[in-house]
Amino acid sequence: MDFSGIKIGFVLTGSFCTFKKVLPKMKELVSLDADILPIMSDNAYKLDTKFGKAIDFIDEIEEITSKKIIHSIQDAEPIGPKRLTDIMIIAPCSGNTMAKLACDIIDTPAMMAAKSHLRNGLPLVIAPSTNNGLSGNAENIGKLLNRRNYYFVPFRQDNPITKPRSIVFDSEYIIPTIELALQNKQISPILL
Repeated sequence: MDFSGIKIGFVLTGSFCTFKKVLPKMKELVSLDADILPIMSDNAYKLDTKFGKAIDFIDEIEEITSKKIIHSIQDAEPIGPKRLTDIMIIAPCSGNTMAKLACDIIDTPAMMAAKSHLRNGLPLVIAPSTNNGLSGNAENIGKLLNRRNYYFVPFRQDNPITKPRSIVFDSEYIIPTIELALQNKQISPILL
């Protein structure tokens, strides 16, 4: 697909273990001429973890996109009114973020970005990555699957033996999911 002229809001939330799977897809979208607007949740922007230092991820994302990352509620709010995005993806989308989406809790830059984007009736793609996807967050996934303008990157159990309730998206489906969501279609199958 030709992504030239397509403005993609790309939100990263706190499922840090998947950042290294997501950033190559961000880079690939840029190589396909997509205009990427980078956004990070508070935790994604500030926390160093065993998966890497926050500043290293920030530097890499800003280098890939040639843009400063939106990381405040105030800077995320104009996304909808100024129509800065045609589509938005939250990848990774943590269980915390999915719960907030399902309950309409707007208390982080990521949540404000999603809310502001959705006010225009445009597609929001969710790439779930959470340890409670098949327990506490299953209800929230069900709610979001039944709402207009929400699309899911296909996902599977992360590790059914040691983490039987954990789910994670398949990064190879990020771009195909975005392509179909732009046509208001959900990629299938959702469960891999």
